[in-house]
Amino acid sequence: MKEQGVRIRVRGQVQGVGFRPFVWRLARERGLRGQVWNDPEGVGVELFGEIGDFLAALRAEAPPLARIDAVEAAPFEGAAPAGFTITPSRGHGAQTRVAPDAASCPDCVAESLGRGGYAGGRRAGYAFTNCTHCGPRFSILRGLPYDRGETTMAGFAMCPACRAEYENPADRRFHAQPIACPVCGPRVWYEEGGAEVAGDAVAEAAVALRAGKIIAIKGIGGFHLACDARDPGALTALRVRKRRPAKPFALMAREGDLGAIVALSEPARAALRAAAAPVVLCPALAGALPEAVAPGMVEYGVMLPYTPLHHLLLEAFGGVLVMTSGNLSGEPQVIENAEAREKLAGFVDGFLMHDRPIARRLDDSVLRAEPAQVLRHARGRVPDVIALPEGFGGAEIVALGGQMKGAICLIKNGQALLGHHLGDLDGALCFDEFEKAVADYRALFEHRPERVAVDAHPGYRATQAGQAMGLPVAEVWHHHAHLAACLGENLWPLAGGQVAAIVLDGTGLGPDGTLWGGEVLLGDYKGFSREAHLRPAPLPGGDRAAREPWRNAVMRLDQAGLGGAAEAEFAGLAVAPLRAAARAGVNAPLSSSAGRLFDAVAALLGICPVGMSFEGEAAMRLEALARAGEGRAELVLPTAPAGPVIDPAPMIAALMAARAAAAPEALAFAFHRWLAEAFAARARALVEAGRARAVVLSGGVYQNALLHRLSLAALEGLPVLTHAKVPANDGGLALGQALIAAAQLSPGPEST
Repeated sequence: MKEQGVRIRVRGQVQGVGFRPFVWRLARERGLRGQVWNDPEGVGVELFGEIGDFLAALRAEAPPLARIDAVEAAPFEGAAPAGFTITPSRGHGAQTRVAPDAASCPDCVAESLGRGGYAGGRRAGYAFTNCTHCGPRFSILRGLPYDRGETTMAGFAMCPACRAEYENPADRRFHAQPIACPVCGPRVWYEEGGAEVAGDAVAEAAVALRAGKIIAIKGIGGFHLACDARDPGALTALRVRKRRPAKPFALMAREGDLGAIVALSEPARAALRAAAAPVVLCPALAGALPEAVAPGMVEYGVMLPYTPLHHLLLEAFGGVLVMTSGNLSGEPQVIENAEAREKLAGFVDGFLMHDRPIARRLDDSVLRAEPAQVLRHARGRVPDVIALPEGFGGAEIVALGGQMKGAICLIKNGQALLGHHLGDLDGALCFDEFEKAVADYRALFEHRPERVAVDAHPGYRATQAGQAMGLPVAEVWHHHAHLAACLGENLWPLAGGQVAAIVLDGTGLGPDGTLWGGEVLLGDYKGFSREAHLRPAPLPGGDRAAREPWRNAVMRLDQAGLGGAAEAEFAGLAVAPLRAAARAGVNAPLSSSAGRLFDAVAALLGICPVGMSFEGEAAMRLEALARAGEGRAELVLPTAPAGPVIDPAPMIAALMAARAAAAPEALAFAFHRWLAEAFAARARALVEAGRARAVVLSGGVYQNALLHRLSLAALEGLPVLTHAKVPANDGGLALGQALIAAAQLSPGPEST
């Protein structure tokens, strides 16, 4: 006999997060009959009985890792079962969201450490404890729906005890696909010299670390290189072996140990404790660790242990560990055991290995809590989605990003999915990973794009890859993409009107054929005009100018009429040939880059003038210096003259004149304030004239927290849109590209 029932569709991140047992419990508590299942669209539910507050409870009480996009309900007639059951997954495909990898929950940590009510439990000391509220997700996923057979756990047959937990809807491990125990799951071991070391693997690794050794540790998304962060000898050895002389190392420590090395604000604590378990930049406590951890910096990048293996290791070690990516310089992170032995043997003294395969490489996400900024979008944050702003149509788009900090973006079902950090595509292996990622995402999410969006620079590898896809191509100007990415993150409507966008970064091709990077644009998703910009200067040597700050300093000194100072300042360097090349236009493209202006000022203040050992080193050290100068005796550099061209020449001349009397810290801070106020004045004028409705801050230079804060202060009283969840750097370009391409296909009205 048929009865009147309700069929419910739940869309969003609702698979692999304990949603079906959650629905099962809600239904049983209310005496409802019916069933719940997974399918390509998310979770389906059929209910018979008085549903009351059931729909409200679905949203209000959802599991911690669930993200509900929509709940749809409609009446239907059917045969009512006697009770409520969880039925097998239906169909195959990908219309639903996938949960990112999540840090171990408190219960699984306690169980792994054998504490509290879990003392003596069968998973005490086990490195792969997880449940529906935590553990690997995207890193082990091979296909959808999210079932064990579609993960890298497929090769581990469950023992009877795990099977009983897996099949019990009242257990927190009900249908936890990575469920495992020492009897049936992955194992961990420690090896040195190509041979496994007998004994407890974690204890052996801890002994090695305390002895000053460097070890490679296999995690969720790849290998890390670890050493004792308090051991100067180990730090020096790691830097020498990895040929990484100055780039800061990330650190991992138990929360109780972090207070001795960094100042922890409440926003920072919240970010560290989040399921994404990112690296969080926090103010370093002076003298807490050797200078070799982060030379010349005032912040440490710290993270909490986020897997049972990390928790066990830190408990055994009892201190702070360096935890940096396990890779050769410029190459992707290593993920396979054989690959690790081949590529990392020259770096490390031992390996802490396991035998659970990694489906895709995922670097650690990196963010700053104050102001909230994502610097690297990776493990724990992908594959999250962003809702499309009002006015966008339903076109499927793939966007391929830029050359640096590669990332792709898919638009489907009214959402944008920004992919994980893929590295710089000028390296052959990173480009291989990029191509794999494009194929992987399109297959996994059954994406069938009708257009591909790329950077307008014809030399970018991502651009060339997009042009070879056989789809209509939308070529997007680099800084327009930055503008659109910030608009999209802030859900600015398609017809929301124009904004004044301050876009500061390294370089990106502009429509006039020069390399832009210090811009005030007036625009929206559908177009832009260039309203103001830094005075261009040659980049003598092309890409070398991005690695050798003195080259930029010479060009800016010459523009300021201080050629003699340039010769004295850089007497041991090839100043004359540099100038000759610039005059002749030989490999010396013009650029308005704010990033290169930072390099020039850094060189004039004695910061790595001859060369940088990693991208952004000069600018990062200049910011660290400027923070030390804030609040000291005020030094004011001359205001940039009015007009569309922001000429730094008077500022450079004043800075040089003040060097003898002013501290470098004061000069560095004065430069930051000069730059913030010069650009803010042009953006403010556009808003106050009624030509723009808000101000946008975007581009990689706005990862500088001091510049970000000074810009907000200079724009006080105006609506300002900033990045909080999408990288301001080139890691967010693909989102902007995708939105611009989608806007071209959207039927909505033109902006006003």
